[in-house]
Amino acid sequence: MSDSQASKIDPASGSEHVILPGATIGMVGGGQLGRMFAMAAARMGYRVGVFCGSSDEPAAEVAAFTVCGPLSDHSAIEAFAKRCDVITLEFENIPADTIAVCSKHAPTYPDASVLAMAQDRWIEKTTLREAGIPVAGFEPVHDRESAIAAGESLGWPIIVKTCRSGYDGKGQHRLNSPGEAALVQWEGAESGDDGQPPWVAEALVPFEREASVIVARTLDQRVQTFPVFENDHQNHILDETKLPADVSPEMQLQAREIATRVAEHLGLVGLLCVELFVTADELIVNEVAPRPHNSGHVTIEACATSQFEQHVRAICGLPLGDTSMVVPAASMLNLLGDIWEAAEARQTLPNWGACLDTPGVALHLYGKHAARAGRKMGHLSAVGSDLADVSERLRLARERLLSDRG
Repeated sequence: MSDSQASKIDPASGSEHVILPGATIGMVGGGQLGRMFAMAAARMGYRVGVFCGSSDEPAAEVAAFTVCGPLSDHSAIEAFAKRCDVITLEFENIPADTIAVCSKHAPTYPDASVLAMAQDRWIEKTTLREAGIPVAGFEPVHDRESAIAAGESLGWPIIVKTCRSGYDGKGQHRLNSPGEAALVQWEGAESGDDGQPPWVAEALVPFEREASVIVARTLDQRVQTFPVFENDHQNHILDETKLPADVSPEMQLQAREIATRVAEHLGLVGLLCVELFVTADELIVNEVAPRPHNSGHVTIEACATSQFEQHVRAICGLPLGDTSMVVPAASMLNLLGDIWEAAEARQTLPNWGACLDTPGVALHLYGKHAARAGRKMGHLSAVGSDLADVSERLRLARERLLSDRG
């Protein structure tokens, strides 16, 4: 326990697990999730230190202090961890030995066992299936022959994904027939640990829509879920998240129960997003992420407690916040680097004035200095009484970013 933590334990509870405002929270990762977490924590009176690769990353711009270095630099990690009362993270692909170094100096959430599950799709799906969580059928893939065997077992078409390091559609292929398996460069996958397969084949799920649920859990096993988010993707990247989801009340309750079961099975402390396929009569878990999630950004304006404040509350052992919606309808729309590239091609900048002239639109930019196609640079949010109107206003605001200046 650090000297600063000793003075910030809640004297009423007498628990070392309750870390009060004034303490220092460490965030491993300097992206937009770390940035929004740091802003929420600072509003609650915490200092946030960030460990990241460089001092110009989004979270570093708003942190109380920053320690820079690679995740493999244990001396830098140790110097960072010694300054923290509790440590968390904004992405799951962190080496287990890095987490071990952090844990020697401060409670670190989520722990290495949760990360090991989230870092490998084969381990993730096996863990969920063993816990009785509904997942699509899956088979291991090592090469073309095993991909064909998986297709014959699961039924064509199949989705083949790298077990490690894939996101936003990267590292995955839809195979409609055995012939298409010959077109994939199978040797390009990163192998998992302990003989785990480098690829996993999944049965294609005939879903009606995609949804997600974010759940928070504390060390003393208190749990709270957010409402179900409905997600629309373009080119495998989240485009829009809407609240409330167009899902029956029974399925919404089931989705929140599934998220709770996953969090409890993993022994999670912190925040977890469970992504779901919604079919005509059931919910299928697609994947999980033990951190704040892009779909949860809508909670900043839509819910009594944002996902970022809830993350702070969960890892500090505070009472979990009210997650109910404070408005009838809300939506979030991503801003990708394509907008900046299109504006640059016209020798101009995005038209922020026209965008913000759209009624009720909130702008969140992440402070990234280089825009690339497909890179998440920010998002727009809006709330209202009618979801269709909210969504229409957001799309108009985004279109106006490339309008001519009057």
